[in-house]
Amino acid sequence: MSTPLPKLAPLAGLDPDLQCSLLAQVRDLWTHGSTALEGNTLTLGETKFVIEEGLTVSGKPLKDHEEVVGHARAIELLYGLLDDWPARPVTPARLFDLHRAVQTRLVTDIYKPLGAWKVEPNGTYAVTKDGRQTFIDYAAPADVPIVMDTWLAELNRLGAEPLDEDAALSAYARLHLSFVHIHPFWDGNGRMARLLANLPVLRAGHLPVVIDVRERKRYIETLADYQLAVGPVTPGTGLWPTPELETAFIAFCREAYATTRALIAGAREQQAARRVRADSSGET
Repeated sequence: MSTPLPKLAPLAGLDPDLQCSLLAQVRDLWTHGSTALEGNTLTLGETKFVIEEGLTVSGKPLKDHEEVVGHARAIELLYGLLDDWPARPVTPARLFDLHRAVQTRLVTDIYKPLGAWKVEPNGTYAVTKDGRQTFIDYAAPADVPIVMDTWLAELNRLGAEPLDEDAALSAYARLHLSFVHIHPFWDGNGRMARLLANLPVLRAGHLPVVIDVRERKRYIETLADYQLAVGPVTPGTGLWPTPELETAFIAFCREAYATTRALIAGAREQQAARRVRADSSGET
């Protein structure tokens, strides 16, 4: 990795190359999962190849290559935010830098700003469990600066907390829920949510939550159920008006973390195997 290794508890006790390998595995799975959830066609192996070799995969769209490279770069920027955070709070300007990394394609459209809040309303079409077609409206553009100030205040507060794993996963879920409910950018909101909500997780010394693309349907439906039940976000409603409705997504995120735990377990097994080989050969 081109940036210094972050200080994360799962890296402790691992040889330097195994630390780098674990972080690379997390980076690749995080990038693949987050971009694939948005329709990126690169496989996990192709994602690794593009990031590490800087080459393209024949027959795959240029957009897909740019997305994975941008997401990998955004992860590096995210790790960089940990260096002086929470002493130096995360601000809108720092979010905009991350958005520019995620949104790699240049769009010359004043209604699709890069590294700035949205200027037009946005929403999504959903189908409820009873088969009813409905539309989910996100926060109004005029309200975004106000509600994002509230969101950033909570992010910075959580970044100063010594969160154990369970508390870190709850923090991730609540920040993720509220960010995608606001949808503050014209595009890239899902990727931004899955990056930024991990900041308190990383700050507390844990590896990130990674959403597996195979859980895409459940992920989208759980978010939609919450958004429909809560209704549009406004400065008056607040960002977390009904805590009991958050439980389904918190449970989803806790289950998703099994993927991260498996990567950690694999690295530790590799380290243990090395020690056994070193002991058996008499190395010191």
